[in-house]
Amino acid sequence: MPAAILGILVGWLALNKFYLGYTKEGVIQLVLNIITFGAASIIPFIEGILYLFMSDKQFDDTYVYGKKGWL
Repeated sequence: MPAAILGILVGWLALNKFYLGYTKEGVIQLVLNIITFGAASIIPFIEGILYLFMSDKQFDDTYVYGKKGWL
């Protein structure tokens, strides 16, 4: 739940990536947001929505244990 809220509300700062421990992906997201003047912040917004609709088990399997960095 915290990763979803971070992705939706402050995804432009890539806080959802850093919260999940994905430092490399977080830095990439920050750079993309700077280069595209914030247009790339749609990615963490979509990820936040996806996180909300996943079950806890599916989220854990995909992002915690599976270490899937993007969508």
